[in-house]
Formats: sequence, C-alpha cells, structure tokens
Amino acid sequence: MNRRSSALVLTLMPILVLVRAPATLAASPDPWSWPLDDHALGERFDPPQSDYGAGHRGVDISARAGDVVRAVAAGIVTFAGQVGGVPVVTIDHGRERSTYQPVRSHMHVGDAVQSGQAVGTLLGSPSHCAGACLHLGRLAGDDYLDPLALLGGGAVRLIDPHGKPPAPPAGVGEARLQRPVGGPVTSSFGMRVHPVTGVRKLHDGTDFGVPCGTPVHSAGAGTVVGRSFSAAYGKRVTIRHRPGLETSYNHLSDQSVSVGERVGARDVVGRSGTTGLSTGCHLHFMVLKAGRAVNPQDLL
Repeated sequence: MNRRSSALVLTLMPILVLVRAPATLAASPDPWSWPLDDHALGERFDPPQSDYGAGHRGVDISARAGDVVRAVAAGIVTFAGQVGGVPVVTIDHGRERSTYQPVRSHMHVGDAVQSGQAVGTLLGSPSHCAGACLHLGRLAGDDYLDPLALLGGGAVRLIDPHGKPPAPPAGVGEARLQRPVGGPVTSSFGMRVHPVTGVRKLHDGTDFGVPCGTPVHSAGAGTVVGRSFSAAYGKRVTIRHRPGLETSYNHLSDQSVSVGERVGARDVVGRSGTTGLSTGCHLHFMVLKAGRAVNPQDLL
C-alpha cells in the first residue's frame, strides 16, 4: 500500500466509526411489567455520585407483606439469597438485571422465568419503609439505572415514603381479584377460533401460560362451590367470593379443595394441567358475574 492509499484509509476510518455508532446507541431495553399489583410509589431513584456515596439505588413500591412479587421481564435467576441479612433475588435479562428485596423466594440460581411469573412473596421486614415495600433495582453492568424508565402501564400512586402505609386504592376490596398464577397471558377474553374445534366462539376467560403442575391460587377469599370434570374444561374448581361473583380454574391436573371448603386469597386450590379440550399446559381462568362470563383482566 502506497503513502497516498494509507492516507485515504486513515481519513475514512473516523467516518466509518461515526456511521456505525448510531446503530449501537439506538438499542434500548424492552419495557418492564410491574412486579406488584399495586403501583404505590414511595422513594424514587436517586443515583449516588460515587460508588460508596449516599443515594437511593432503585425505587420503593409499597404493598402488603405476603403479596406476590413477579419478574419484570423474562430472564435467568442469577442470585437468590441474603445480602447483609436482606433476602434478595436477582434476574439477568441479558443487557440488564433486576433486583427484588426483601423477598421470600422459591427460585434457584439458573431458573428461567417469564415476564409476570411469580418469583416470591414480599416480606414485611427488614424494610427501610414505614410499612412493607419492595425495593426494585435495575443494573447494567455495575451502573444503577432508574427502573421507572422501563415500567409502564397502569396508574401510579405517589405516597410519602416516611409516612403511614397507604390505604388501598379506590375500588380495591372484595371485587378486586389477584392473579391465580404467574406467567404470561397467552390468550385473552374475547371472540376467537377455538384451537381444538376450529369453531369461532367466545373465549370465556384468560389463559396463563404456565408449566403443568404449577400451584394455582385462589384469586380471593371465598367458598368452594364446584369441583368437577367436564369434556371441555377438564378438571375445574369454582369459588364463590360473594353473591354474584365467582371464579373458575380450568384444565387442572389436580384439585386440592372440596366443595364447601372456605379458602383465603392465594390459597392453593389445585395445580395447572391440560385436561379437557386443551392444546397444552396452561390455566384457563374465568370470572363470572351473576352467572355470566366477564373479562378477568378487568378485575385483576
């Protein structure tokens, strides 16, 4: 290569770098889902000015001890243990990681999780909030980032992080239900072509994609009014929460409760399966008002 050719290559190299840089900068993480049903924000992200400086390396979300904590995105559990006496779960999402504390978890290092999958339950202590709260962290390498930048959907309530625990939001009570399992929604309520029969009809519930044998929890306190098997729904359990409001759990592999039994919110009522007209392991969750199927996602 002569001197003139070398000069031309050196001149073009910065141009090539400038052209390629935007493609790298354009990449951004996928949005996160909320780890708790309630979106009551306490103390927000306040990054430290140095590695050991004061700051708040995440966000606090107020909730009740025992509330289910869910993965904000799909990933692999890389830590499940205690740090300074506080139970912590860390999930690697590829480019970034999420951390959850204080959480009593059933997960193990190496477990794969889906967005919305339960990873544990919130502990009331140790807590640096006035009441129980989840401290959610977001990291890229060694850098702490703001989790709120990726959280979206649903209304947010701001609370005093040093005041009394917040009252439940308006509308929360016996009519509000809790997700019976983690895992993603694989088929929503509404008209569709049935995957087995090929007939277009109402899909009268919400399907959650979970492995067979996953514990299925009652969406609220109530009384078991049905424990049956049908060709369409397979093994099913029906719970009456109040007059005119029932939930049904279908395609179960196992039914853990009996008719007449009282259950509390989050009590295990069975295990997911693929009995009846089913294409694979999942939970078909139904909500009935006055005997009519309604969209479960409106009440979750």
